[in-house]
Amino acid sequence: MTDITSETFTAAVTLTPAEPEHFDRAFTAVTQPCPWPKAYGGDLVAQAAAAAMRTVEDGKTLHSTHSYFMRPAEIGAEVRYEVEVLRDGRGYATRQVRGYQNGKALYVCLANFAAGEPGAGYAAEVPARLGADGPPAPEELPSAAEHLEGRTGGTMTDTSKAYWSAGRSFDMRHVPGPVYLTVEGERTPHQAVWVRPFDALRPVDGLTDAQRDTAALAYVCDYTILEPVLRVLGLPWAREGLVTASLDHAMWFHRAPRPGTVDGWLLYAQQAVAADAGRGLAAGRFFTPDGTHLATVVQEGMIRAPQGGRR
Repeated sequence: MTDITSETFTAAVTLTPAEPEHFDRAFTAVTQPCPWPKAYGGDLVAQAAAAAMRTVEDGKTLHSTHSYFMRPAEIGAEVRYEVEVLRDGRGYATRQVRGYQNGKALYVCLANFAAGEPGAGYAAEVPARLGADGPPAPEELPSAAEHLEGRTGGTMTDTSKAYWSAGRSFDMRHVPGPVYLTVEGERTPHQAVWVRPFDALRPVDGLTDAQRDTAALAYVCDYTILEPVLRVLGLPWAREGLVTASLDHAMWFHRAPRPGTVDGWLLYAQQAVAADAGRGLAAGRFFTPDGTHLATVVQEGMIRAPQGGRR
């Protein structure tokens, strides 16, 4: 089994400066191992965010990204990220990032940065559907490794089981239950996932610790965001014939996490918004254990279900 560590994330967001071929700045990064035919989409989201952040040097922080996945990325292969400086204003800055592999554009992202200013505040609360006292504590829930121990079925192989258990850099614990082999719990359009890196996040060359933590949220958000759609359709990941792919993605960073926050448990509350015509849309919100709303994610994905996959 893969060592239980967060080093996969560190490797994913460690960029190498390169000579630009299309725009103003360029970096290269390598997609990380996974047991699927194509690279993990969170690699691209986090790598593009890291590339954009490395071009903003006046203290502004990333507050939103809007992305499209245009082609699948090869696993373990280099992606070139070209960054176009669209605007540098006093209050806001905008970057366009395009990811290229084998000479073809496969990913495009617009990233916006803000200097921040005083203003009125409001924060969403942890959804009441998770219980009057909140969801179960993560320590009360099984890890992916504990859940999958001794289980198999569908398309789940020893390699994919090892990856789900320990290869994603983050411990993930589901409420009401995971959707690896079967849909555990009710087929509702809602779920939550406690997430925490397997060990403390390491420094990343070229990023401050705050920027690294922002990249970590961008990285981990894609693993489970389509799961509430799969849950309500009754489709576990290991279902024979199931094919999924990220299509477009948006993320807003409302509050900068305090130092060390991302090293601890975060609650990722998610809901299915729509599913039809081979696509599903889901939304998610990251909360700290004390209920502070850090970030919001919305993603649409292709969901090709086997015949009879809908209720």
